[in-house]
Amino acid sequence: MGQEINLTLFNTDHFERFLQKLREETRHLRTLIEQNKLSKSPPTAGFEIEAWLIDDAMQAAPNNISFLQNLNDPLAFPELAKFNIELNGTPQKLSADVFSTLHQNLLATWEKSCHHAKELDNHILIIGTLPTLKPSMMTLSNMSDMNRYRVLNEQILKARGKPINLDIVGLEHLKFDHYDVMLESATTSLQLHTQVPLEQAHHFYNASIIASAAIVASCANAPYLFGKNLWHESRIPLFEQAIETGGYGGAIHGPLKRVSFGSDYARSSIMECFQENLEHFPVLLPELFTDPIEKFAHLRLHNGTIWRWNRPLIGFDTDHTPHIRIEHRTPSAGPTIIDSIANAAFYYGLTMNLCADIMADGLPLAFTQAKDNFYQAARFGLDSQTVWFNGEKQNLQKLILTDLLPRARKGLHALKIDTADSDYYLGVIEQRISNKQTGSQWQRQFMQQPGATLHNMTKAYLKHQYSEVPVSQWNQTYTK
Repeated sequence: MGQEINLTLFNTDHFERFLQKLREETRHLRTLIEQNKLSKSPPTAGFEIEAWLIDDAMQAAPNNISFLQNLNDPLAFPELAKFNIELNGTPQKLSADVFSTLHQNLLATWEKSCHHAKELDNHILIIGTLPTLKPSMMTLSNMSDMNRYRVLNEQILKARGKPINLDIVGLEHLKFDHYDVMLESATTSLQLHTQVPLEQAHHFYNASIIASAAIVASCANAPYLFGKNLWHESRIPLFEQAIETGGYGGAIHGPLKRVSFGSDYARSSIMECFQENLEHFPVLLPELFTDPIEKFAHLRLHNGTIWRWNRPLIGFDTDHTPHIRIEHRTPSAGPTIIDSIANAAFYYGLTMNLCADIMADGLPLAFTQAKDNFYQAARFGLDSQTVWFNGEKQNLQKLILTDLLPRARKGLHALKIDTADSDYYLGVIEQRISNKQTGSQWQRQFMQQPGATLHNMTKAYLKHQYSEVPVSQWNQTYTK
């Protein structure tokens, strides 16, 4: 959900003092990185999964305050809108039966959450965008009661100086103006975290960038937004436009934006991302802390207001040694818990394999091409044409089956993941890609039936979701 703040009113002095502290912490981080004093712990996996609260009419239900109070779970948090929640996984070492463990833990949280939602006559839905969502729900009255969100809304609109213009061209065209940041709450995702040793961090970040096209297409689950059939993964343009602010000088349409694919690979150190944060992005939340410089309180808060699709984070080991995590933000939430864990297995395996190759042989793909691959994959899904390492265009569905899934298996093998775990969860991905039935494909195919509506499609989706059968096996039938 991001770090909460205590104040809501800030003056020029707050911004100046925060910036000074940010400069000091950035310099301190650079020193620690140059001295190789960040964590060298082996890879660790974690995740956040965002979800919707909906009612029996399949409409967004702004009940997260009551829901979270009743649930009383330290792994559950509010999100921007009162109809969204976030469920977190306990970090696990990336080895052995990690995916079975993550699956069991998430299922326990999920089942408990579903039970408490039903007590409110609600349901929990994990999906990239809610197909039945109405623009009338995107109001400040439905914003979660947190200082962070109120100040972000004020600062982003102040930086823009004009309304948010949503303009997405997909199979249909969606265009309208909106006057607050609540549009961002229409996007719900699976955010995958990987703690990696310092010497591996920038290579893993670069590998994550290259893997993004395959991950966003294979996890696509967001074709419908406000009644329009748009991209396979409409979350991507929606989030980028919903919080479209640029760097210094009010450069809203400049080269560096707060939500983006990034500006380049990290060429020699992950420090490059944090330096870019300092030099190119104005402070939005100037909360002042009394923590020692070693806690990086200001740097971490500032970093939390810059949403690269692959974002480096600073965390701490149990002995308080700072570490680097890479947060991968491209996958949609859902369609089921098992699909979500399979998505994680595919991402970790593929990215680890690409990382090993990059460390051995250097970067195999230009950043501009990785970026183009990503947006093509978000728009066209498994049908997109991807330029891969040989410089030739390849169908993404075929590339995943012939090259990227084998790479993912090798990556998991190198991590010493149990073969049973690797085979089971990558098997879910393989069947999904072979059947060409992602969440987005299923939604679109359902809507091609005579008499199908977004309401009964969402109802059928919800029923399938509760079955815990992977989306690759879902049928299209429904009762009118």
